[in-house]
Amino acid sequence: MDWQMRTRMLYTDDAIERLNGAHVAVLGLGGVGSFAAEALCRAGVGALTLVDCDTVGETNLNRQLLALRSTIGRPKAEVMAGRLLDINPLCRVTPMVVRYEAQTRDAFWQAPYDYVADCIDLVSCKLDLITAAKERDVPILSALGAGNKTDPARFKITDISKTRDCPLARVMRKELRARGIFRADVLWSDEKPLEPRPLEEPPPGRRSLPGSVPWVPGAAGLMMAGYISGRLTM
Repeated sequence: MDWQMRTRMLYTDDAIERLNGAHVAVLGLGGVGSFAAEALCRAGVGALTLVDCDTVGETNLNRQLLALRSTIGRPKAEVMAGRLLDINPLCRVTPMVVRYEAQTRDAFWQAPYDYVADCIDLVSCKLDLITAAKERDVPILSALGAGNKTDPARFKITDISKTRDCPLARVMRKELRARGIFRADVLWSDEKPLEPRPLEEPPPGRRSLPGSVPWVPGAAGLMMAGYISGRLTM
């Protein structure tokens, strides 16, 4: 039995081959990135590079596909890689247990990518990644502002110039313009973010931690995977 049969019922054989031959990088394997990575794998993307420096924590259990009691404390990139290989053993999965930033940029970009899914939540890292992708003419889709929101129906994918009511988008627009970048595909929500209760101390370098519910980041990740898969099969 062909495990991709249900997909083949809707996609042409040529489209399936395009997915099987594609290499997509997913950076950030939290609530958004874990769903994006798994959906891309299930779609039949042939090679996936997974980048995340973090380990699975107990507070990830409410929204991240890779977060189970049995995976707490393990590197997210390695856990996600094992999960994807359990779905499709033929997928060429490369886990990178690193933070994408200026210091690790060259190591990441040694591989050729057909698409990049940016699910990073640190502004400096997102800016570096988008800038590097633009310089290399690699298509990239960036997730913005899934935290502190509760309505998954408010997500959309547009150029960053059309974003509103998203604090992260506002910062990214300004910083990208300063780098001479005026167009960038982003997933964002027009839902105004809620003010989270400060129940946990933020880690060093973070002013606050966002609240989250299971269905919002998951919906965002699935939308990213659908968008990228569509572009790869055009």
